Order: sequence, then structure tokens, then C-alpha cells
Amino acid sequence: MRRRTFLAAGASSLPLLLAPSVASATNQGTTSPWPVRQLRGLWITTVRNTDWPKPAGRSVDEQKKQYIGLLDAAQRNGINAVFVHIRPQADSFYPGAPEPWSKWLTGIPGKDPGYDALGFCLAEAQRRNLEFHAWFNPYRMGEYADPSQLPAGHPVRDHPDWSIAFDKQLYYNPGIPEARRFVINAIMDAVHKYDVDGVHFDDYFYPYPVKDQPFPDQDTFARYGGGYSNLGDWRRSNINRFVREVSERVADTKPWVRFGISPFGIWRNSATDPVGSDTNGLQSYDEIYADTRLWVKKGWLDYIAPQLYWKLDDAKAAYSRLLPWWAKTVAGTDTALYIGQAAYRLDLAAADPVWRDPTELVSHLDYNRSYHRVAGDIWFDTTHFLASSPNLSGALAANAYRHPALIPVSNRIHGSPPPPPSGLHANASAATVALSWNRTVDKSTRYYAIYRFDAASPDRSSALGDGGSLLGTVRRNEQPPEYVDTTVDAGITYTYAVTALDRSHRQSRPGPSISVTAR
Repeated sequence: MRRRTFLAAGASSLPLLLAPSVASATNQGTTSPWPVRQLRGLWITTVRNTDWPKPAGRSVDEQKKQYIGLLDAAQRNGINAVFVHIRPQADSFYPGAPEPWSKWLTGIPGKDPGYDALGFCLAEAQRRNLEFHAWFNPYRMGEYADPSQLPAGHPVRDHPDWSIAFDKQLYYNPGIPEARRFVINAIMDAVHKYDVDGVHFDDYFYPYPVKDQPFPDQDTFARYGGGYSNLGDWRRSNINRFVREVSERVADTKPWVRFGISPFGIWRNSATDPVGSDTNGLQSYDEIYADTRLWVKKGWLDYIAPQLYWKLDDAKAAYSRLLPWWAKTVAGTDTALYIGQAAYRLDLAAADPVWRDPTELVSHLDYNRSYHRVAGDIWFDTTHFLASSPNLSGALAANAYRHPALIPVSNRIHGSPPPPPSGLHANASAATVALSWNRTVDKSTRYYAIYRFDAASPDRSSALGDGGSLLGTVRRNEQPPEYVDTTVDAGITYTYAVTALDRSHRQSRPGPSISVTAR
């Protein structure tokens, strides 16, 4: 499948003056200690009030304060993208959705929380220039025995045949075409109404297996499985069709919105399939009917973020064996590779002492640097990332995330960068340098990146390609843009440059630079 091309109006035709690692559209991975482009994401989980809101039923003001606190902490610790759970169980975080309000907001399924939670979450992320991915669980409905227990107004109350019960939970039945169409329409309703940057799924497709409890869809297979000789192939075809149709709908509706999935980290073991990984664990292809490798090869995803929640040297599924397998899988495709990292394992109660400090996970990022196709990481969950003991976020902020990073550019979304900013002005005062510049007229500009480098540097373009020179980003809004550098030393002369970036993170050449001596 091909993404539509969309061009930035008024884009500059002047040659780029940036180093290749900044200007390149691929820009996936780097050997630099501080890459200028790297996705650094957090999963903000709402189901069971894991990350937010805590607990359900807090006042609107308290919920907003909690969320703002999470984003501020995330930004302080180098995060540039959030993946927010806005449809965890066939429910809604915004008014007028096809499904009832989520109980994780109020504690009561279907109860109006009194505000547009998705709209608020999105606006606060945009205010901080954090990329916002709307995270959906396609099929889960929650801990209900039968459809009659769903809240009033739930579509499955009128269409109980769309549901299927398994292990004390209800699901949309993936094998029923009408149910699939409804779920896709429910997802697209949010895409139509909100200015999200991404549509995101995790690893919930067919449910994970439960011993001695077969998934009860034999009657559905008998009705809809014509042309398939076995249940497994038919189930995979249902998930494949769903993934492909979501990809096509998102691309046709808003081609700049990225579609990505974070699957279970093992596709198949090499003992089962010679193309599989050197592992010995649950196989998503066979157990939850998710043919993740096919989705990459078919070009249905903008990115894939496998959950590699194992130790570097794990006996059954070593991180050091899975990462190369995924890097090889995305090779030759336009699908970006991010890695799902297990911050939740950092718990002093962990049975394995390896997981009781952040050293193991920091080593994962060090290992990633050997594979240029790794374009970043997403951390699960936010609570453990920010509050783990010892603190993971602190260790990263002091090292790997010491400097900010821009989101990688997608190979699948084409266009031209916006024109450069102009009118850069600097004002030095006690221990700060205040920068301001002209707000770009070109509406393709989404935000600005501010760089600082040694005024005596003979190769400033190379400095722009090093994340160590990136100070931060500023969202384009109605006010004149400005940035205050508080990390200067008196008597030192610094040179600053500003670039403009569009919503797909294509970057302009820098506008005219300016040098100033700090006081």
C-alpha cells in the first residue's frame, strides 16, 4: 500500500544546509551519543487506572492536574511522544463517540465525566509539543458476563451477536464482518474529530490463550470461514483484513497520521519456522493470530514497536537475539522500528534482581545503537518510568536522554520541508539568553527547533546534525515565538540557529544565525 503524497505549501526550494542526519527523511538510528532524531515515547495507560486518572472518579480539576503533572515530568525527562489509552475497552474518552463513556474516568460505565478528556489530553500534549498517538484496543469490551451487562447505549446491546465471551470477558468477535466494520468506524470517528498524530494498537487481537479454554468461535468459522481449511488461517485472515483496512482508512482520511502497532515481541520461533527468531516463547502468529511480520512486509504500518520485555541475555527470548531479528524484518521496507521497553519490570519486588535497578534497561538502549534501523523506544508504563526505584528516567536524563531529540521523519509520508524562519533576535541578560524570531506565515510549519553551537565551530552544519546542539522545540501558535536559554555561562559567545518543521517532522534549512555573548 502506498501513502498519499502531500506537499507543504510554500516550501523552500533552496538547498538544505543541514547535516545529512538532520535533513534525511530516513534518519533511523545513529551512532551519535545524542541523536538529533529519536522517538522517546511513553504509554499512558488508562485501563484499570494504571497511569491516569488515579483513581477513577476524581474531580475534573484533579484529573487534569494529574495529567499535566505526567506530561511535565515526561518532558523534563526527555520524552517527545505520548501514546494515550483513549479507547481501552470499547468505550470512549470524548463526547459523541459511537461507544459509551469509559468507566476509567468516573468509576461508572457510561457516566459523563463532565469534560472532553481526549480533547484536553491532546491540547496539553500539543502545548508541550509532544507528539500524541491515540491508543485503541480494538476488541476488548471488559469484564462482563454477557452483553446485557454493558452500559446503556452500547452498540452491542442492540447487536449481541457481535460479541463473544471468553475467560470471563466480552470481546468484539473478530470473525464477524459487521463487528469489524463497526470497530474501524469507531476508531475513525476519533481520527476525523481530533488532530491526533497517530493511531496506535498494542498486542490485543485474538485473546491470549487460557489453558483448557478454547476460544469459542467455531460457529462463526462455520458461517464465515469458507475458503479456509483451518481455524488458524481464518483467524489470521480476520486480523490481517482489519489491520489493512485501518491502514487504508487512516491514510485516505488524514495521510499525515501515522498508524502503528506494538505487538508481542515474538512472531514465531525458529524451531517452528526457519524465518522466525532464535527464541523459545509464545508465538503471536500461532497463539493470538497476529501475523506481525506480514504487516511489515505488506507496508500496512508506518511503524512497528515490538514489546521486547526480556533481559538482554534471557534464556528463552533474549533481547540481544530479538532486536536483530526485528531490524532484519523491517529492512527493505518503509516501516520504522521502535522498541517497546519494560519499565514496569523495575520494581523492588521483582523476583529477578536484574530488574531491581535501571542498568538492564539502559543497556538495551546501548545495544540499540548497534542497529541503525532502531528509531527510538516506547516505555511501559508511565508510572514505573517516572517513579521506579532506582529511577530509570533519571538515569536516562543524565545520559541517553541528556539532550532533546526530534521525532524521526517517516519514509511513507512524502512532501517538502517548510521555509526557514527569519528575524532571529537574541538578548543576553543575567545567566540567560532570550531568543525571538518571526512567526512563519507558512501554515505547514508545526513547530520550531532551536540549536546552539560554539561560535568558533568551523562546521556549524555538522553541529546541527548532532543532538548535543539541539536545545529544544517551540510550538507554532498565534504568539510571536520565543525561547529562553538558561544553560549559558557568562563570558561565553554562543551562536544560535532556528529551523521550522512540519507536522511530519520534515525540517527546513536554518534561518540566519545569530551570535551573542552571555553575561
